[in-house]
Amino acid sequence: MSTGSEVMAARTYPFSDPDRLNLNPLYEQLRRSEPLTRVRLPYGEEAWLATRYDDVRMVLGDARFSRAASVGRDEPRTHPHQGESGMLAMDPPEHTRLRKLIAKAFTARRVETLRPRTQEIANQLLDDMARHGSPADLVEHFATPLPVAVICELLGVPFSDRDKFQLWSEAIISTTSLTPQQIMEYLGNLHGYIAGLIAQRRVQETDDLLGAMVKARDEDEDRLTEAELVQLSAGLLAAGHETTVTQIPNFVYVLLTNPDQLAELRADPSLIPAAVDELMRYVPLGTAAAFARYATEDIMLGDVLIRAGEPVLGALASANRDDKVFDNPDELDFRRESNPHLGFGHGPHHCVGAQLARMELQVALHSLITRFPNLELAVAEQALPWKKGMLVRGLKELPVRW
Repeated sequence: MSTGSEVMAARTYPFSDPDRLNLNPLYEQLRRSEPLTRVRLPYGEEAWLATRYDDVRMVLGDARFSRAASVGRDEPRTHPHQGESGMLAMDPPEHTRLRKLIAKAFTARRVETLRPRTQEIANQLLDDMARHGSPADLVEHFATPLPVAVICELLGVPFSDRDKFQLWSEAIISTTSLTPQQIMEYLGNLHGYIAGLIAQRRVQETDDLLGAMVKARDEDEDRLTEAELVQLSAGLLAAGHETTVTQIPNFVYVLLTNPDQLAELRADPSLIPAAVDELMRYVPLGTAAAFARYATEDIMLGDVLIRAGEPVLGALASANRDDKVFDNPDELDFRRESNPHLGFGHGPHHCVGAQLARMELQVALHSLITRFPNLELAVAEQALPWKKGMLVRGLKELPVRW
């Protein structure tokens, strides 16, 4: 057993700049020889980094590891600005109180009612892309407008305002792509925009999710403060499209650069739901582990004693490649019998929109594969431009032809 009080030199983290969707091989080495390691991020205090599946899952799910304890601490992070307080910095029961207000909108049953409309939007976008002609940028013509349109309809946000709130939403996933001043400006603009939509619903009720949250706030002020209403709504709008906008091109890129697996999906589209979950496991979306949990008491994690008050980061991408849980973890396998991946997180902060994201990704892949059976990259893989200075890995453009 080792203890948190023992001196261990902290590794610089992230271990390297992101290389497309490749996972740094040091994660595998650490899982085998040093599954809990000390790390120093560009900003904030030192932390433990958990790399094995069981340890990461425990950090995310055990109530003795707290997100709320990060408030007031110099949280380890890759960006100079401290993150907003809000749901991501809460523990139950406060976190549960807010989550329950929105969870009903994202149940599997509710999401399935949105599938036909999502398919209509996808079909229209692909019609437009076909009219534009080959080649076309998949990010611009399909991957971006599809999730944006769906979250707009769900929340009740005008799709015509997408250019504004997409720009402002970058503040939530920026590490260094925006200055701290820009981040504050964009967040202020986003919150002001949402406050305006809330004011409209107090004049005229609507039956969308934003209207339901306004009604919940106004009928029972104990359930939601005004600041929480604005912050929660802004978070839903931003998070409700940003990650899916990023993952659609990521998934298509993986398929276009893995022709055997793409051919398998084309031959049997019924594999697409399993493929979406396998791609969630396989694609390391984050550029680094984030959102440290703080130990509220001394806790054994593996054979390491984490002292009370110490922060621990869970490396989701590393956990999803743990060969103790996944056979041949570095292979893309759409026929896995078991796939308990952590791509949507785990525990109280498991992504509330996971079912919505799954459905959108399924529709996106199925629509693309069936509409454009000869889809391929329109440029050399090495020429693809990748985003920089973000919490997530993603393509700026994905030129394709058919």
